[in-house]
Amino acid sequence: MKRIASVLLASASVLGLAACSSEAPAAKLVGNTVDNYMLADGAGMGHILRYDTHTPAVVLASYVNGDEASRATAKALMALKEKNPDLVIQLINSSEADDRASIAAEVKEQGITLPVLDDEFQLIGSSLGKDKEGKSLGFTYSGETVVVSPKDWKVVYHGPVESVEAAVTEFVAGKPITTAEAAVKGTKLLWNANAEYKNVSYVNDVAPIMQAKCVECHQPNGIAPEMLYWNSYEQVKNFAPMIREAIRTDRMPPFDADSHYRAFANNENLTEKEVKTLVSWIDAGAPSDLGEAADPLKAAAAGREEWPLGKPDLVVDIPAYDVPAAGVVDYQIPAVASPLTEGKWLKATTFKAGNRQGVHHILAGWLPKMPANGRGFDWNISMGGYAVGSESNLAPEKWATWIPAGGAISFQMHYTPIGKAFTDNSKIAFYFSKEDPELVKRQIVIIDPSITIQPNQARWHETAYVQFPADVQITASLVHAHYRGYASKLTAIYPDGKEEVILNMPHYDFNWQREYVYKDLIELPAGTKLVADYWYDNSKNNKALYGDNTKTRTNPDQEVTWGAQALEEMLFTSVQYRWKDETAKNPREDLQQQLQASRMLTAADDNRDGMLQEAELKSPMFQPIKANFAAVDLDKNGTLSFQETGAAMKQMMEQRSKEASARRH
Repeated sequence: MKRIASVLLASASVLGLAACSSEAPAAKLVGNTVDNYMLADGAGMGHILRYDTHTPAVVLASYVNGDEASRATAKALMALKEKNPDLVIQLINSSEADDRASIAAEVKEQGITLPVLDDEFQLIGSSLGKDKEGKSLGFTYSGETVVVSPKDWKVVYHGPVESVEAAVTEFVAGKPITTAEAAVKGTKLLWNANAEYKNVSYVNDVAPIMQAKCVECHQPNGIAPEMLYWNSYEQVKNFAPMIREAIRTDRMPPFDADSHYRAFANNENLTEKEVKTLVSWIDAGAPSDLGEAADPLKAAAAGREEWPLGKPDLVVDIPAYDVPAAGVVDYQIPAVASPLTEGKWLKATTFKAGNRQGVHHILAGWLPKMPANGRGFDWNISMGGYAVGSESNLAPEKWATWIPAGGAISFQMHYTPIGKAFTDNSKIAFYFSKEDPELVKRQIVIIDPSITIQPNQARWHETAYVQFPADVQITASLVHAHYRGYASKLTAIYPDGKEEVILNMPHYDFNWQREYVYKDLIELPAGTKLVADYWYDNSKNNKALYGDNTKTRTNPDQEVTWGAQALEEMLFTSVQYRWKDETAKNPREDLQQQLQASRMLTAADDNRDGMLQEAELKSPMFQPIKANFAAVDLDKNGTLSFQETGAAMKQMMEQRSKEASARRH
């Protein structure tokens, strides 16, 4: 603290502000509490106000594209951030005229190095909120700046940017701020009147939203705990403050994909109108207009069906497992003999977890033989997966996955101890096509087992990709990381170099693993690279790294590599698709095998040039190739091609097979 204060004092005189268009008294904000929020910046990265509790101060300022006061404020705060990197500084754009794309363009044009957050619903900068002005932050002008204490999240300074440095200096030093509130020069901000949200009805407005977006989980047989069943007005009113906070931070509904880039068939996000309706109603005190009428939520939350997709064609019990009260449980990979005496086209599966608290995820796949020891797992022929919030897997119309007769149904079970021992008895339900489908559903997983996350890094970046050898249609994707996962993005890089984001997750939540199904099929031509970018938080800000059960949590003072356990990490994006020229009568196993064979190279190819440099062979799995790099590099150009890598991997696997055979005999 003293070091930061001394640096601030030394540089307090360098900030300046350009002339602005108007001046008038702004709302008095010092002493107000700034409620938590999560907003994405122009690049789609999420920022949570109360995430960084280790910063000496948080500085927030209003921003409007093209506005001189905003630009001058940004430049001054960039200089402040450069000198004092421990400060959290964010610019908030609440202008209706500016959207995510235009914010990104403004940031690039102006060379802004601070996050400019998109307050698209005018929920954070102003308009709706709890304070007496009817606002959240209460900004009146562009370039308006506040300093917030991370201890209690109260505003300690409010005014123009030229006084910010002095205010932060005094605050960090523990001194009273000489000028805590000052007049602001800037362009008057325009806020919606939002008259339609003045008198929100519980019966006509709130209850229908809860029914559509909340009750599915918050009811008997749903995934929410009993204390959070939204089955009456009284229950919702009691938890109204928590619901408001969950909406502002985008934690609920738990649909983490960003709909700015693609529309989703299974989208559970609240619309702007739904957000403003619920927040306005809660800010008004959550009033009731039930009178003598029946509560619509009581009927809606009467209980969820055991199998939401209807009566299954087949239900298989997953072998029971005794989960201890504490500790780390290795992934379990039980297998059961398949009861299918003839091949079937699989249309959908639904999982029923025996214990929703303790079963983190389940994956199911087909094995050609039943393992003698009852253990084994393979996901090349996927039967779907389960995680909290994602229980059913449904193929698009006319699509299905071929499951051969016989063999085994294999499972990967990830258990999380919950403080008391339990025996898990999970099940999987199968739904088969009555007729042969036209189209074949496939899966590929983008992985990078070479990830190496350095200690005390707040946004460590890793990347991997696959390159499709033929035209495909994408229907869904799923993102998976562990405790350090912060954000993820899936981008198509077309053969002509054009890039398009097809899935963005501003803030990843390890507690919710789900498949995101696109409303429209995504057409990718042959040669397209599908790139998975992940950002990890291996810093002291990441609360997920700490907990009561220290055996299952870890700390940021260590390097983290790939691993199955949650205290390790993963870069794992599964993609559901079909080969465009493949039908049930014209299978293209050749394309699938070609794609699978190239994954080792694309997992390690961090610079995405289609070649492997020796420095990219970081994972232990590549050490045999790295040790013989010169011999594998047949054309002696200093890099390994797809063909050279594939030949080396094939030779390595054959050698391992021979060694294993020799040991058996």
